[in-house]
Amino acid sequence: MRLDFIRPLYERSGPYASVYVGAITERDRSTQWTSLRDKLEQAGVNPPAALEDEVLRPAPGRAVFCAGGEVVLAETFSGQPVPLAHVSPLPLVTPMLMRRGESVPHLRVIIDHAGAEVSVYANGSPRTATIEAESWPLQKTAQGGWSQKRYERAVDETWEKNATAVAHEIDEQVRRIGAELVLVAGEPKSRSLLGDHLGTKSADRMLMVEHGHRGDHGGFERDVQSALDSWLDRRRAELLNRHREQNGPTGLARVAQSLRDGRVHALLLPGELPGRVWTGESATQISTDAGEVRAWGVAEPVEERADSALARAAAMTDAELWFCDDVADVAAVLRY
Repeated sequence: MRLDFIRPLYERSGPYASVYVGAITERDRSTQWTSLRDKLEQAGVNPPAALEDEVLRPAPGRAVFCAGGEVVLAETFSGQPVPLAHVSPLPLVTPMLMRRGESVPHLRVIIDHAGAEVSVYANGSPRTATIEAESWPLQKTAQGGWSQKRYERAVDETWEKNATAVAHEIDEQVRRIGAELVLVAGEPKSRSLLGDHLGTKSADRMLMVEHGHRGDHGGFERDVQSALDSWLDRRRAELLNRHREQNGPTGLARVAQSLRDGRVHALLLPGELPGRVWTGESATQISTDAGEVRAWGVAEPVEERADSALARAAAMTDAELWFCDDVADVAAVLRY
């Protein structure tokens, strides 16, 4: 997954209070928060009101990260995470990342002769817009008479203008969010017209799905989820194969060196890595040896969880992070 959305966490100094709460009812959330607040206070953190407000927002699960008396990031889960309160120099993001899963920046498009609904799924909440260029004429009729062909031409032109407007919007959003997939459902003729007018980058990412029209999204959502799952499986397998073909670095020392060199395209993690490492102010200053960090000019190395340090390094060097059951230790896929 891309880690752009957690970069704000590393733009300010810790210590960070990382709080995970999982409860359905308001009463359960309040009970959990009382226990978690006590743990924070025992760790020397006086939780600000803003943190409490975010933790107690109605949701099955929340992850909230606070530093300097301010909430820096809050995430909502559809399921319930294990309740947790953690104080450390870096935010504890791994449980959130594992629950969030690898997100695919993508577009969902349901098109017909009148235009399309275009939904953008990237960092943050989905955004949906209705795209239309012309509203008339839309339907071909068997009126007959001398004007029949002219009327049918006008309808065809309306369909094409709407498909062109949708294609322009898709091209812009693909460029803006770096979309990996453009999932398209709807009227067959309009889908064909859309494909004719998309730019090369968007067309290469377009995948037709079977079900869905603007009045019924049920089948469309199921097809979309299946397509996303398949893409993620292929992508994870591709990264693992690249790592093996490259004889890529494995283990903290070799991966940390590649991060310092700016060569890491993607980190592969087996899950949480709670082992301890030493870090400096720079995101890529990671070592199991405090003396090595001092040799880099860091007067006072800071001890931290390995997965927290690696997540920061990946986020700040534009590397992806993937969880992969087929690796036993942290591994890296290299850019070159």
